[in-house]
Formats: sequence, structure tokens, C-alpha cells
Amino acid sequence: MIYFDRVSKRYGKALALEGVTLSVAPKEFVSIVGHSGAGKTTLLKLLLAEERPTEGTIFFESVDVNDLPTQALHHYRRKIGTVFQDFRLIPNKTAYENIAFAMEATGRTDSEIASDVPYILELVNLADKATHFPDQLSGGEKQRIAIGRAIINQPDLIVADEPTGNLDPINTYEVVEILKKINELGTTIVITTHNKGVVDAIGKRVVTMDAGKVVRDDEGGKYSL
Repeated sequence: MIYFDRVSKRYGKALALEGVTLSVAPKEFVSIVGHSGAGKTTLLKLLLAEERPTEGTIFFESVDVNDLPTQALHHYRRKIGTVFQDFRLIPNKTAYENIAFAMEATGRTDSEIASDVPYILELVNLADKATHFPDQLSGGEKQRIAIGRAIINQPDLIVADEPTGNLDPINTYEVVEILKKINELGTTIVITTHNKGVVDAIGKRVVTMDAGKVVRDDEGGKYSL
């Protein structure tokens, strides 16, 4: 599904990624770990085509991401749901409306929205908070709404950059359980994290990065730095 082929990325003289070769199969759950500056976020930006590699090639479902013209990027990114550490919810929209907005942006009908949004709210255990605005939600609830928004259009892949970075242990556990459930339903998930507890709770493949390189790739699902 995803293949990084000897990918390097420079910012001026600084080398953020160096010769990264990495594959992710459909329906996998992969945690990318490493200290700050290891290259985790850069890897995700390249996958999302927010930036281009200096060297190497990135394939997503056999498509060369580097070769996509600007007008094709919007369609490409619709295949990927993104979750951020800082939630990025629309403050003047309710939980329901934040999720619905992602469907509206892709031209879905009112009847589709009315059918799908309640199902997603149930999936992220927030059906009772549908009419709440972001400032009425806890950090964990905001992140679960953000996850709901990311999956509402049934993307092939969820990319989550430090999704529990701003959460306490209880909310972290809830978010991890939601992500595991989504993965069990067949969606590929790639997350970056500093949190050992998150990685160990997921119990899936762990890719460790250091100084822009992949230094470990373990199926066993343990955090090791």
C-alpha cells in the first residue's frame, strides 16, 4: 500500500531523512517512534505530499506521489484521513457539524450526512455530545471527534501525528482503543508518538527512527529507544 524507496529530505544543509526504505501493508497498524528531530513528522509530510523528497520515491497504492500534479493532490489526500495533536476542530461548529463538514467538503448529500454522522459518533463513543461545541469538550473528546472527522469519508489510511500528545492517561487510553477499533474494521493506520504506553497498548508493528534513519523495525509492538 505504502512504499518509501530510499527517501531523503534536506532542508538547506540539514538532513531530515536519509535513505529511508519502508513499506506498510494494507490494514497494518504501524507506530513510528523516535526522539524529537528523528524525522517522524517529515516522513508523514512527504506521505501527505505536503512536501517533496530531495531524493527517492514514495508510492501509495502504486501511485508515485512525487509525480502527482497539483490539481490531483486534493483527490489523493481524500484517500487519507489525518489526525493532529492539536485537534484542529472548527470552534463555532458542534461535534456533529465538525464531522459533517468533512462530508460536505467532498460533496456528499444531506441524506448521506444524516445517515453516516450518527454512526461515526457512536463509533467514537460520543453520540451524547453531538450538539456540544469544542470548548465544551475535554481534550480526549476533541481528539475523538477529530478521529471521527478523519474516518467519516472512509479513507484507505489514517495518519495520526502525536494524536495523544496533549492528553492525560485516561483520555490517551480511550483514543488508543478507538484507533485499534478502526484498524480492526480494516483501515490502515500510521501514527507517530513519543508515548511508550501508547505503543505497548497498541501491540503492533513499531518502526524506530533516529537522526533521519530507520534504525529498528519490530513486529512485536514494544517501544525501544
